[in-house]
Amino acid sequence: MSSSAKHDGGNDPAAASPQTSDIEKTLSTENVSRVPHENAIAADKLARKLSARQVQMIAIGGTIGTGLFLGTGKSLATGGPASMLLCYAIVGAIVFITMLCLGEMAAFVPIAGSFCTFAGLLKVVTIIIFIILGIAVNCGGNTDHHYIGGHNWFIGDAPFVGGIGGFASVFVTAAFAYGGTESIAITAGETKDPARTMPKVVRNVFWRILLFYVLSILILGLDVPYTTPDLDSKDTRTSPFTLVFQMAGSTAAGSFINAVIMTSVISAANHALFAGTRLLYTLAVDNHAPRFFSSLNRNQVPWIAVLATSAISILCFGASFIGAGQLWTWLQNIVGVSNQLSWIAIGIASLRFRAAIKAQNKDHLLPYKNWTYPWGPWFSIILNSFLVLVQGWSSFSPSFSTVTFFSLYIELLIMLVMYVGWKALKRTRIVRLQDMDLETDTHSAAELETPLDAGGSRTRWRERAYTVWRWLL
Repeated sequence: MSSSAKHDGGNDPAAASPQTSDIEKTLSTENVSRVPHENAIAADKLARKLSARQVQMIAIGGTIGTGLFLGTGKSLATGGPASMLLCYAIVGAIVFITMLCLGEMAAFVPIAGSFCTFAGLLKVVTIIIFIILGIAVNCGGNTDHHYIGGHNWFIGDAPFVGGIGGFASVFVTAAFAYGGTESIAITAGETKDPARTMPKVVRNVFWRILLFYVLSILILGLDVPYTTPDLDSKDTRTSPFTLVFQMAGSTAAGSFINAVIMTSVISAANHALFAGTRLLYTLAVDNHAPRFFSSLNRNQVPWIAVLATSAISILCFGASFIGAGQLWTWLQNIVGVSNQLSWIAIGIASLRFRAAIKAQNKDHLLPYKNWTYPWGPWFSIILNSFLVLVQGWSSFSPSFSTVTFFSLYIELLIMLVMYVGWKALKRTRIVRLQDMDLETDTHSAAELETPLDAGGSRTRWRERAYTVWRWLL
């Protein structure tokens, strides 16, 4: 949402400029079923070709990755099965509220923010197979032919390993694992009929991810002892997922998980490239980054932003070989904290957005409303802030670790310096609620005139079966 002062698109000469006309022609060729509006267009210039299913798979493909397949081993070893389950459930609840906040804003102002979705589908299928196999292993379908049940929750220091320190340390890993769910807001700028699509995507994507994560974490904690050697080594051979497949009798489990993780890394890299490019494009459009990053080619793709983001990605990949893999842990901490800070920012933006909507009497224009407002955003802000401060417990106990401390808290300093520095350099002020731009690039509830597709001539039972199948895959 732009922070510039609002204006009347109908009276502003710029609103009728040739540039705007070209954009409207481009959008009309995409068969986007929305009621035309006369609101000014600033950042809504990207080609709108993504369907709801594609956006869902982009979010899943970019979220389910190394954080789940490899990061869970460290979580299980340092926190135990109960800590891991609780932390992932708590962070899942935070992400749920964050998604609702994002869905509300992205449906109304769907700006900047497509790539292959097959990687997402592969990971979904893998986790479904794992869940079914993990249940069978726990019930006795393992190489030892014995019932496991909840035995691993009561060995040694389980279910809570490492006390409060072990419990707190799992949060940053969970935040890293869930990171990317919020990418649906970035895809809003290239989504067909965003006022209708985004709310549907918010509901479906989150429940899929939460179901896959929580069920997977529960099964891992039941089937794999936290005392397993090298569980936190980030090696696919000791990944909890690999171990469960091996317990089921699979001799090629390591190779299979290796293939899935390789696919995950590639899709996550694509996802990061996509998100970084679109965010850089939006910053340029809002004059928060050099203007040339907003340049689009004839296919409405911000090609300069793509090249710049790709260059940074290559440098990060090269740096990953430093320190015999230790840099991976540092980057995981930094990215996890970054995710939490972005969720805090989304919560604050949601509160300000709704306050501005109310101040300008535009409540009736919202295509989708966050049913947790106002307590939801406040819950997310307060809990996330608390977690950011306490999850670095491990850097103080049993002895102070300078490297771990900086990897967990350096982001706080960077964010503070960037925010204060920008305010001081540009001498900007916080925009008043009455002056927020709620006209440019907006899609109102008036655009939801066409009823949802009822599924054609399918019979009721076939329609329900088809709905379940589409929901899963």
